Amino acid sequence: MERKMEENTVRDVETGSETGGEDALVGNVNKLMVSPPGYSGAPRKGHLVFDACFESGNLGRVDYISEFEFDLFIRPDTCNPRFRVWFNFTVENICETQRVIFNVVNFSKTKSLYRDGMSPVVKSTSRPKWQRLPAKNVYYYRCPDHRRNYVMSFAFCFDREDDVYQFAYCYPYTYSRLQHYLSSLERRNLPYLQREQLGLSVQQRRLDLLTITNPEHHSGLEREKKLVFLTARVHPGESPASFICQGVIDFLVSQHPVAQVLRDHVIFKIVPMLNPDGVYLGNYRCSLMGFDLNRHWQDPSPWAHPTLHAVKQLIVQMNQDPRVSLEFYIDVHAHSTMLNGFMYGNVFEDEERVQRQAVFPRLLCQNAPDFSFSNTSFNRDVVKAGTGRRFLGGLLDDTSYCYTLEVSFYSYTTAGSTAPVPYTEETYMKLGRNVARTFLDYYKLNNLIKDSRPIYIQSSEVRPHTDDSNGKDEGVGRDAADREREKSHGVRH
Repeated sequence: MERKMEENTVRDVETGSETGGEDALVGNVNKLMVSPPGYSGAPRKGHLVFDACFESGNLGRVDYISEFEFDLFIRPDTCNPRFRVWFNFTVENICETQRVIFNVVNFSKTKSLYRDGMSPVVKSTSRPKWQRLPAKNVYYYRCPDHRRNYVMSFAFCFDREDDVYQFAYCYPYTYSRLQHYLSSLERRNLPYLQREQLGLSVQQRRLDLLTITNPEHHSGLEREKKLVFLTARVHPGESPASFICQGVIDFLVSQHPVAQVLRDHVIFKIVPMLNPDGVYLGNYRCSLMGFDLNRHWQDPSPWAHPTLHAVKQLIVQMNQDPRVSLEFYIDVHAHSTMLNGFMYGNVFEDEERVQRQAVFPRLLCQNAPDFSFSNTSFNRDVVKAGTGRRFLGGLLDDTSYCYTLEVSFYSYTTAGSTAPVPYTEETYMKLGRNVARTFLDYYKLNNLIKDSRPIYIQSSEVRPHTDDSNGKDEGVGRDAADREREKSHGVRH
């Protein structure tokens, strides 16, 4: 606990306030019917029923203000009252055309992309594809009724009586979805993909490790192959990281000529979900026991931080193996106050090393229209000392590069435009595909592409894998601009 107290004394501008008070809620609402005060008759249509007792759900309390207005309280991360950001809940028993205002009243952060037009996402039983609420229906303001806390209010009109509606901070990507996706990949028996269980979380969930490379290199790693290590979801509420990670995996296991060349020359090791308990529980930043795992890389405990401990052991072991050239460590996150994709890197005394470290983000900027090199920064902030990027930056030798890849929870702007384009599940995955593609440029392997097609990745060339056995499609639709581009390139489906 000493280390835990220490962690709380350093103020981290990215995390939020440290107040608990009335917000120290425990547990999610469970099929909670919210009737007018004093009402004692039979439940009626329009008495809303709220529920967050499901995987990745989060809603701690609902207060009835009027028949049109409800105050919603986020349940803090388990064992840590400091973090209240992620929400994910359902509403049912509505009246057709019932209009409501929901006020989310206890965010632990004040700065938010809600100031810049971000809005929650919604889906319903008859419309299962997530969509963002119109920005004009969302208000973010300092509220005198709630101790001058920042409140996010959104207006919504229910339109189908029998639907169950679900609202979330961002597109959820659950532990079960990951397991379903990895199982469907495994069933394809790809010779260049290996899945193994690297360990278990405190609550005994799988810590998966994927190795993607050509089969003759699975055993006895050979000197001439480079190794790239990628991790995601150390912060469980940062769900866009999982879409990026899936985009990387989908691309690397595809038949795209760039992917084939990369598998010949590089070993990719990917841990898609570092904090499976936190994801499952609907936490924003912490594990089951209230630890921000990304502050514990220096000395992870096998019982308190088992997933981190297992990954760190593997990286240290590979780093000591003379046959392994561990060149990249990239940890994928999502950012709640900035736009675009961007990176954090480390600061070095050696100017040449500083320049070399900037190469990958510069190349990624050329490949991904939503990636911002100007937002990319290199730092040695004391608060970040226990992060994967900082710890491994100190452990690995000077030919290795450690980055945090961040992507906005909300949107990106492209060169020459100021209009923000909201991210979708598909555009997050596309950023992942572009990250994978950038290793081709980094290692200057372009001349090995045998195919004469343009090697810029169109979204049709790498379709997110779908598992037809149960009729569920893990992939998501493509936007109109993609379809236009595909037509112009003559890409066949």
